[in-house]
Amino acid sequence: MTHVGHATSIGRLSLLFIAGGLNHFVSPGVYLKIMPDYLPWPLALVYVSGFFEVLGGGGLAIPQLRRAAGWGLIALLVAVFPANVDMLMNADRFPTIPVWALVARLPLQGVLIAWVWWAAVKSQ
Repeated sequence: MTHVGHATSIGRLSLLFIAGGLNHFVSPGVYLKIMPDYLPWPLALVYVSGFFEVLGGGGLAIPQLRRAAGWGLIALLVAVFPANVDMLMNADRFPTIPVWALVARLPLQGVLIAWVWWAAVKSQ
């Protein structure tokens, strides 16, 4: 991939995580609905995950921080994966989301992890 293509990829990832992270603060109810019941302090966890998404997304945009931000985002994506599994296991709680979409989220999480690794970790 060209330098321009890589920079575009980093920019898209950065915006994706910053926008997603900010949405945790704008619409926390969306994330509270998908928070597994077994986790304590659900609202605090929504805000903490949003904060780290914004932090990681911003870090991707700074070359000196990109690798660390990439590893941090990978850790975050792994940490939130159980929520995706929980959604699928409790699909009846999400009647507006087709089961196929809940299934598709699982491998897509891996694709997102691979994208972050390729763009922010491997390339550094």
